[in-house]
Amino acid sequence: MCVVEYYTYDDYCQWKGEWELIRGVPLAMAPAPMINHQIIAGNILFELKKSMGKCQECVALGEADWKVNDDTVLKPDVVLICNETNEAYMTKAPEIVVEVISKSTAKRDEVHKFKIYEEEKVKYYVLVYPTDLKAKVYRLEHNRYTKEGDFSLESYDFTETTCRASIDFGNVFERFRK
Repeated sequence: MCVVEYYTYDDYCQWKGEWELIRGVPLAMAPAPMINHQIIAGNILFELKKSMGKCQECVALGEADWKVNDDTVLKPDVVLICNETNEAYMTKAPEIVVEVISKSTAKRDEVHKFKIYEEEKVKYYVLVYPTDLKAKVYRLEHNRYTKEGDFSLESYDFTETTCRASIDFGNVFERFRK
């Protein structure tokens, strides 16, 4: 007989190190992301903050906990959250979630988190591929994600967000082009 441990947010709060909790299953985060991963996530965060102007309803954050429910806690690379009142962790679905893909997290980001973000009605999900200098943007339409396109040099305007937001992927990837 195989016994599977089931964990909750209370357990998650006790753990040392970086973790995510998906449907009661703890998943260790990879060691600190590579420098290129950090640079790209930082560039995306900068692009979002710059595009929002003086909007007071939303904030762009990097690596913040989102307590989806008692057995699921995610730590997206970048988010745009609006009208959040909890200061300890996000309680509402972000309007935009960005995950920078690494080999060790690809399946988690492309399959498991994709499904959770879709179920939780995150308006936009962006998967960024640093080695390809490409981002895939998905928009929630009729409770399902539809692919808006692949972006490398282009800008994308998120039209269904509380605050104006956009990402110029040409700027995000500029440092890595030869």
